Amino acid sequence: MTRFAWSAAAFWLGVSLPAGHDSPSALHHYVAGRISMACEYAIEAYGRDGDALPHLVDEAFDEVDRIDRLMSHYKAASPLSQINREAAQHPVTVEPELFDFIADAMRYHRDSDGAFDITVGPLMKAWGFFRGEGRMPSEEELADARRHVGGAHVTLDSASSTIAFDEPGVELDLGGIAKGYAVDRAVALLKRRQIAAALVSAGGSTIYALGAPPGADRWEVGLQDPIDARRVAFTIPLKDRALSVAGSSEKAFEAGGVTYSHIMDPRTGRPAQGVLTVAVLASTGTAGDALDNAFFVLGPERGRAYLNRLHDTEVIFFLPDARRGWTVVRAK
Repeated sequence: MTRFAWSAAAFWLGVSLPAGHDSPSALHHYVAGRISMACEYAIEAYGRDGDALPHLVDEAFDEVDRIDRLMSHYKAASPLSQINREAAQHPVTVEPELFDFIADAMRYHRDSDGAFDITVGPLMKAWGFFRGEGRMPSEEELADARRHVGGAHVTLDSASSTIAFDEPGVELDLGGIAKGYAVDRAVALLKRRQIAAALVSAGGSTIYALGAPPGADRWEVGLQDPIDARRVAFTIPLKDRALSVAGSSEKAFEAGGVTYSHIMDPRTGRPAQGVLTVAVLASTGTAGDALDNAFFVLGPERGRAYLNRLHDTEVIFFLPDARRGWTVVRAK
């Protein structure tokens, strides 16, 4: 489900061009999408070479596909799947890009006091969210899954670039951060190819605004209403920054009058409660993708101390409200 919409519409109307901006006539416009990493990646780009622009956007999508082949835990042939199969038996040598990325993800785990956790896979399976829409696990299933969750089960050896697990049943799931990284890699390629401006979206969950479209000083991104998907709650201005969104409505089920979302609190072994949606403004898609999950779990009060340690980061919490449906708390 797309959680926010974006468009460059109306940027051309009645807007004078500041000094240093490319004129609209000097830039070509191209929009395309591709299914990758189980969602639709979309790119809207402006460039000076109209013939080359579609090819450059395809290159960016190819980079997303490369990240999917590297980091997918659904693809049996991926290096991540190899880690999950073998790391409990012996240390697995990991290529530098993947090793550094996993080490970065583990840093978010430590800094968030465990609210963000890439070992959460057993819990996702127990709650039926790995390939389905969710179900209530038994207490025995839940207890067994929790025994395999936590950063303490993972040993990273930077000297040998190896990863090892301390017991069978541990696995890594990069789904809470890899889409943001793929957005960053696509943006980096577009920068190298000297694209003037672009908006890169990973299924609506992470978006990066590179530069600004012709005649404007920023992109305008509509943040979706957390209860009514047909409405936009408000608009976020973006330029050279990422916006990531985690929402309880993306994948959830109801049981006994309680709604259970796919966003797990790894410390309790249960879906996080009390928050409808979290939107994070950050310098990179990777950071935003990890932090939206962390702050969804932490909530505004417990998340304040963590946010105070972060730079160039803003968090928007959509919280339930009995009168109007939701209310907003913004923190930075």
